[in-house]
Amino acid sequence: MRAALRAFLTLWLLFAGAAFARAETIVFTDVNVVPMDRERVIARTTVIVTDGQITSIGIKAKLPAGTPVVDGKRAWLVPGLADMHNHVTSRDDLSLLLANGVTTMLNMGEATNAFNGRTRIAVNRGEVPGPYVFTAFVVDGDPQYGHFVVRTPDEARAIVRLAKANGYSFMKVYTNLSAEAFAALADEAKRQGIGVVGHNVKAVGLAKQLAAGQAMVAHVEEFFYGFFPEPPADDQNAPPADARIAEAIALVKAHDAFVTSDLFNYRTIAAQFGKPEVVKAYLAAPEARYLSPADRLAWAGSGYQKKAVDLSRRVAFEARFVKAMADADVQLIAGGDAPTIPGQVPGFALHEEIDAMLSAGLTPWQALSAATRTPGAFIAKTVPGAAKFGVIAPGYRADLLLVAENPLEKPATLRAPLGVMAHGRWYDRAALDAMLAEVSARRAAP
Repeated sequence: MRAALRAFLTLWLLFAGAAFARAETIVFTDVNVVPMDRERVIARTTVIVTDGQITSIGIKAKLPAGTPVVDGKRAWLVPGLADMHNHVTSRDDLSLLLANGVTTMLNMGEATNAFNGRTRIAVNRGEVPGPYVFTAFVVDGDPQYGHFVVRTPDEARAIVRLAKANGYSFMKVYTNLSAEAFAALADEAKRQGIGVVGHNVKAVGLAKQLAAGQAMVAHVEEFFYGFFPEPPADDQNAPPADARIAEAIALVKAHDAFVTSDLFNYRTIAAQFGKPEVVKAYLAAPEARYLSPADRLAWAGSGYQKKAVDLSRRVAFEARFVKAMADADVQLIAGGDAPTIPGQVPGFALHEEIDAMLSAGLTPWQALSAATRTPGAFIAKTVPGAAKFGVIAPGYRADLLLVAENPLEKPATLRAPLGVMAHGRWYDRAALDAMLAEVSARRAAP
């Protein structure tokens, strides 16, 4: 009885807090807009949203009586954040993302059929709270990593068509795909208008993959395996020479490709190799109370802690590499591997990635671009017909984040949004807190 009452009260708080959840038009007044089209601020202005789309900035139109108004009180309005590499498949994890200001996500493989075919559609229609969802279908050349296997060009072409028919926006290529299968997959993807993303394919290499049309490299560290020279036999975890960074940057820019900055992900993996006490610390962290029981068990049994490996020099190199890419205007997008990697809780992990980019020397503008405008550019290039997002401008999706301070000066403000808009719904702080409380209560229950 108490559990049922608690669930009822939590739901009541959630929808009571989201005061303007289904309004057709919502007006934001007295907000400082950080539009992210370029590095600037539009001070103390008005933003009007209609049917989930931004319709005007700075125009005080006459609106019908009773039109919902959010008084910004000089707070800062920025585009919603994008997590472009996760493995979220549950409604609770979608709530965690939204409560952290994430309004767009890309599931990078192994989404369940129910998530891709039912939950994704419901969320993208605005029927279920969560960020706008894109999904990638992952394929490999053998079952070593548990992914869907294709071995021949005919199988590769067929799986592209099947993935498109089932609503996937991307094909994710994995390590052991054959060169012949990759070539067929890349060619069929062009024909079908579906993007190719993913890892280094050992039989091909990143240079040939990008030349064949792969739009995005899913981890910065894939350059260790598919572009930089092999390390010495007696020092397999040695980093590449910094002098080779310029060659990698030239390759990416030549093909107008995107790279996922996963500094926090790689650093988190490196920290736990051979160190079960580190994984225990991850499980004891405050954010871990939001983990599902299955994820808690998976973290506790992770194989990383069973083998000692020193990746510290590669972690340091990767930070220098990402900084160099940012300064060279490589198209970086933010992501990680939550919740599959111990230490990465959905939503919270994206803020850790932003912090990792800042620690690597990126400016707040560069780091925030990787979580807003550049993901929007990536989707615009790779998903035909997708609605525009990532910038506050008329005609763009009204994915919005209201924060207390200027994120271009104090990026930490992004961790505590005053409110979030997604799918035309406004969730104030009370509603976001209720989301978190509901997830915590449900996942703490026996």
